[in-house]
Amino acid sequence: MAARLSSPAETPHPSPERTFRRRVTWVVWCAGLAVLVATNVLHRQDQSSGPASPAAAAPAHSHSHSPAPAPVSSASASNDRPAAKHLPRAEPTRLHIPKISVDAPFTDLAIDATGKLEAPPANDTNLVGWYAKGVSPGEVGTAVIAGHVDTKTSAAVFAGLEDLKKGDKFSVERSDGRTASFVVDSAETFAKDAFPDARVYADTPDAEVRLITCAGTYDRAVKDYTDNLVVFAHLV
Repeated sequence: MAARLSSPAETPHPSPERTFRRRVTWVVWCAGLAVLVATNVLHRQDQSSGPASPAAAAPAHSHSHSPAPAPVSSASASNDRPAAKHLPRAEPTRLHIPKISVDAPFTDLAIDATGKLEAPPANDTNLVGWYAKGVSPGEVGTAVIAGHVDTKTSAAVFAGLEDLKKGDKFSVERSDGRTASFVVDSAETFAKDAFPDARVYADTPDAEVRLITCAGTYDRAVKDYTDNLVVFAHLV
């Protein structure tokens, strides 16, 4: 299990208006998210070295120099779903999720000095982040989009993420002028201490996205939530 990723200095507290819903807070960069770095860096290296299949990338949890085993297939992929066409690499510029009224710009997320993924600025409640050296939304592989759900003072961009269901659609505007459209395959909650790294972050043979935030019960002792909410989606 990868080390827990860093979070903004400001500690979140549960919002009173969400006591009757699943208690979630702005994204605490949860155990398991760091493994995305290994997968996406290898993915980029494969592309730059020649026409290699994205399936050649090592699984997300691998950090060794041994030959890569067969990649783990995404659980969101259906055997009767034809592989979607993918788009070339381009930076995402805006995320639209009509069902939950999301219309948010992107910010690049980088790796800090400790090897952990930085969080988006906590003072902007309408902002999502993506790992800028990883797979871009619409590109072959697994792109990750993360955002806060609330802050110390108000709800934030992914406050309604738990409402997404199979078949719901969302889109990502890109710097090349194209729009990548996605359909939700599933929305699942995982305990942080049993997070399925390979299932969530493993490279895929087509273009997929994971929308990730925190969920579960807020543990005041550790100032963290117990679970992660992951929305699995594919390009259409």
